[in-house]
Amino acid sequence: MPRALWKGAISFGLVNIPVEVYPAEDRKSFKFSMLDKRDLAPVGYKRYNKSSGKEVPWENIVKGYEYGKDRYVVLSDEDFRRANVKATQTIDIRAFVAADEIPLEFYETPYYLAPGTRGEKVYALLRETLKATKRVAVAEVVLRSTPHLAVVVPRGKALMLDTLRFEDELRDPKGLELPAEGLKAAGVTQKEVDLARRLVDDMTESFDASQYHNTYHEDLMARIEEKVKAGQTEELTEPDKEATPRRTAQVIDLAELLKKSLAKGAPVARKAPAKSAASRATKAAAKSTRRPAATTPKTRKRA
Repeated sequence: MPRALWKGAISFGLVNIPVEVYPAEDRKSFKFSMLDKRDLAPVGYKRYNKSSGKEVPWENIVKGYEYGKDRYVVLSDEDFRRANVKATQTIDIRAFVAADEIPLEFYETPYYLAPGTRGEKVYALLRETLKATKRVAVAEVVLRSTPHLAVVVPRGKALMLDTLRFEDELRDPKGLELPAEGLKAAGVTQKEVDLARRLVDDMTESFDASQYHNTYHEDLMARIEEKVKAGQTEELTEPDKEATPRRTAQVIDLAELLKKSLAKGAPVARKAPAKSAASRATKAAAKSTRRPAATTPKTRKRA
């Protein structure tokens, strides 16, 4: 586990729980270098002084707020702390709510909370109380000089802090071309709804996160290894003409598509996490559809 990125306390009523915050995310991503395609030399980026044109090392960079034209107030970490000492050192619980009352679009980033010195008992008390009441704690906290709305939730032996978006950080969908609400207004028939519900019922199962993993990361790594083995490390791959999806004005018969989906057989719903043969077959078919083995990408030499 990396070092703690924040130390403070959870506060509610007169209760104070010393805690440390640790990142809970481990994103699978690639670190790509930017190259000049003419000679494959790495392209660098540097921080420079706009007056002198000289490069500025990190240790000489400070934060400034422009309060007038080219006039700045310089701010240090201590200024952020002094602005509101409690906010920078406390996960301030404002309310306890049922977890399903918070819309999914508000959730942002997960963190682990570990008890600080002599905080084990009261940490466990909050964790077990949240479990018993099936509640989560809505809180406010400042992490790295940024204020967050957040929730404290129990997960196994741990308490987790999930940062949330504030309501004004979610864009209003007004302006998007969206279908009207209601079956009649949207042009959807009751027959289509009934068929769709049958398909949903057939595919309903208990959520098991271990069933899902980042296949795209694996697929891209396989593509990189394929180019290395083929000696195509310095060649730019051109898109296949066949790979471009064709646009069509064909009218779709939803009812017919739903019937065919039901006839094919959806994955069998599971009460337990054990994978069924039907589910494995479906996922294998989906994987083979995503990566056709017969297609050989066209390549050209770099410029």
